[in-house]
Amino acid sequence: MTAQRGARVQARQSGFLRDIVTVAGRALRSVRRDPEMVIPALIIPVFFFVVNIGALQDIVEQGGNVDFKAFQLPVAILFAVTGISRAVTLVFDIQSGYFDRLAMTPVRRLALLFGLMVADVALVIAMSIPVLVMGFVVGVRFETGVPGVVVFVAIAAFWSLVYAGFPYAIALKTGNPAAVNTSFLIFFPFVFLTPIFIPLEAMTNWMATMASYNPVTYLLEALRSIVTVGWEWDTLARGLICVTGVGIVSFTLAFLALRGRVTRR
Repeated sequence: MTAQRGARVQARQSGFLRDIVTVAGRALRSVRRDPEMVIPALIIPVFFFVVNIGALQDIVEQGGNVDFKAFQLPVAILFAVTGISRAVTLVFDIQSGYFDRLAMTPVRRLALLFGLMVADVALVIAMSIPVLVMGFVVGVRFETGVPGVVVFVAIAAFWSLVYAGFPYAIALKTGNPAAVNTSFLIFFPFVFLTPIFIPLEAMTNWMATMASYNPVTYLLEALRSIVTVGWEWDTLARGLICVTGVGIVSFTLAFLALRGRVTRR
């Protein structure tokens, strides 16, 4: 059918929010084509959760009043959500020239990054569900009830968003998939220099000192308080402040890398 004479054809309305939704929708659709990027993120936390409980539960619980399964659930969540990003997809877009073509359109530059991050958060929330179900199956119960489960997932998603700034910064700076894949190594000092196996007070002095300067220590304490203690607002505040501090660094790096990539175009 031909358009009626005199009919006015208008372009679809655009805006920053619509740009973000469009980029996020494309990123989420691509997840179905890349299951190999999602499946390991579920296998690793399940593996560590089962192995840590099997090896250490009796030892740790003999040393004090600790529910080791509940103690380890936040660790499993962190392993599940950390490093989940579409940074590798972004690298492929850079290498294929698709990113440059997008940068020449009216789409907002920040939306190119925020859209991917929105997709990451949606994916992280979906991936948190199997980990939580695993915890419930082995007997973990939240002292804060259903609202605590919601806050628990929200904090984990916030951490995932904050950490994603690092791989996106590497992707935009280097355009190299191998460099992006190594970005997960940044997480190892974050997580292993924390009380992931035993409480902070049970660690040796030098290790406890290092853990006390690690922001993930306070993130773990916040998540654990939701599960095992209840609403400890000061603990939650410390955790959120520390995560926000990491976010300031990671997002600054990502935004600078985005500006440099767009400028080089």
